[in-house]
Amino acid sequence: MTTPAADPAPEVQQPPKHPASVPATPAATTPGPRRLPVAVWVALGIVYVVWGSTYLGIRVVVETLPPFLSAGTRFVVAGLLLAGLVAWRQGPAALKVTPRQLASAALVGLLLLVGGNGLVVLAETSIPSGLAALLVAVVPAWVVLLKAATGDRPSLGGTAGVLLGLTGLGVLTLPGLSGEVAMGGVLMVVVGALLWAVGSFSAGRIPMPASPFTASAYEMLAGGLAGLGIALLRGEQHGFDPAAVSGRSWAALAYLVVFGSLVAFTAYAWLIQTAPISLVSTYAYVNPVVAVALGALVLNEALTWSIVLGGAIVVLGVGLIVSTERRG
Repeated sequence: MTTPAADPAPEVQQPPKHPASVPATPAATTPGPRRLPVAVWVALGIVYVVWGSTYLGIRVVVETLPPFLSAGTRFVVAGLLLAGLVAWRQGPAALKVTPRQLASAALVGLLLLVGGNGLVVLAETSIPSGLAALLVAVVPAWVVLLKAATGDRPSLGGTAGVLLGLTGLGVLTLPGLSGEVAMGGVLMVVVGALLWAVGSFSAGRIPMPASPFTASAYEMLAGGLAGLGIALLRGEQHGFDPAAVSGRSWAALAYLVVFGSLVAFTAYAWLIQTAPISLVSTYAYVNPVVAVALGALVLNEALTWSIVLGGAIVVLGVGLIVSTERRG
């Protein structure tokens, strides 16, 4: 799972104190038209394509690698690399956090990377990557509902977006109900998306590390170690032969570590402090389109009527939410 916009318009995977929730700087909220530098468009393109391609990468990884073993390895390696980069660029002191901040980051990491991403990885052993991406795209709708449950009334557009998103979700589950795909896989992604939303929603309301990079490093380490623990409990290590893993699965895993977890994340963290948040948030409905297109082109995944119609409804709903909801 990439890091889809969890909080409607302005926030991302992990609200306040995480890349997704780092408040927009004055430059990002200054009214009036202005010419955006080329670097903004390059970074936005990276987020669009790389995060959209992670679903394809996951599908290729689990062809010959165990799900939680590969996901846990991905985030442990990425977390160590990110922590090393933070210490190198800002000094070891940048990694210093309080026990409460560390516990909060670990909790968010478990919700996002074990509950959210982990279930998606497991589900992609039985369902198409494009379908998984569209099911995950409903995350902003879950966040709106969570905010509403805590007294934050959604806007009219946000309410319409939630209704559209849930309608699209219903259409997308039809392949599972009809037996065309594994219903268990569909349900795993739905639950994973809900846990991702809970993690994103919670991150803005608990004491997280001030630096989004430091927070993400600890989140990835916590989520990765927990994922490896689950892999051991599931017995994924039994009979596992690294020599039997295909070259493309290893390559896809390396791609997810370097590009999915580091390059795209860094681009996003920079964007939310540099570009208009309304522009940056568009990745929430572009990513699933990229994922579906890549799944069809690279893996020949079928584009059934339910995926096309349900996906279109979900993207429209997410677009409404992203364009109308305020930062919570």
